[in-house]
Amino acid sequence: MPELEIKNLHVAAGDKQILKGLDISVRSGEVHALMGPNGSGKSTLANAVMGHPNFEVTEGQILFDGEDITEAAPDERSRMGLFMAFQYPVAVPGVTVTKYLRMVMNAHRAAAGEPEVSLREFRKTVEEAMELVNVPREFSSRYLNEGFSGGEKKRMEILQLALQQPRIAVLDETDSGLDIDALNVVAHGVNTVAREANMGVLIITHYQRILHMVEPQRVSVMFDGRIAKEGGRELVEQLEREGYGRLREEVGAAA
Repeated sequence: MPELEIKNLHVAAGDKQILKGLDISVRSGEVHALMGPNGSGKSTLANAVMGHPNFEVTEGQILFDGEDITEAAPDERSRMGLFMAFQYPVAVPGVTVTKYLRMVMNAHRAAAGEPEVSLREFRKTVEEAMELVNVPREFSSRYLNEGFSGGEKKRMEILQLALQQPRIAVLDETDSGLDIDALNVVAHGVNTVAREANMGVLIITHYQRILHMVEPQRVSVMFDGRIAKEGGRELVEQLEREGYGRLREEVGAAA
């Protein structure tokens, strides 16, 4: 059974219907790429999976390990093993990186019935994760994402991924705004954590470059709030050659 399964999902933001009957799944240990042009509903799906209150599920189900989590609170989903890396990570003035990371680690340990992490273990774990994603140690004392560049914010997202080692990670356009060096670091971090934790990854993007570094086993292409086509790696190559316009015409002709 797929660990994350989305069935006939309809999602609205206010009066606007954005997702219109979407089906997609992510299994543990696999990378599933979700592609599509701007405005197709990719980020809405990511937010709906994590329970963002601004998006209303009007029909359909979100299942995690067979359990219906459509109405579950965001923190409950996180404790179950779902993780989301945001397209636009926000700054949290007044909260240091160290304080935030330790709070997150302890919340997950509490959910698992484990004691709080010791200072010594926390420091060792964080330093190893920082080395993996090339985050300088002096960032520990800075306020979370305040004054960070776009690339530094994305590295912080992958640092959290490395510390939490979730069962399923949803990466919402983690590659946007990154130069090639930052992209290499982010991709290496995702690949390492996915391999070590047998983590399933739903990687959302409208570019192809990150998919040369984090290679998907399955690819879904989204148009107008629905999955229009599914396949393997060959879909990425087709989009590189032909772009979304040609695929949209192909899907339209087959409808």
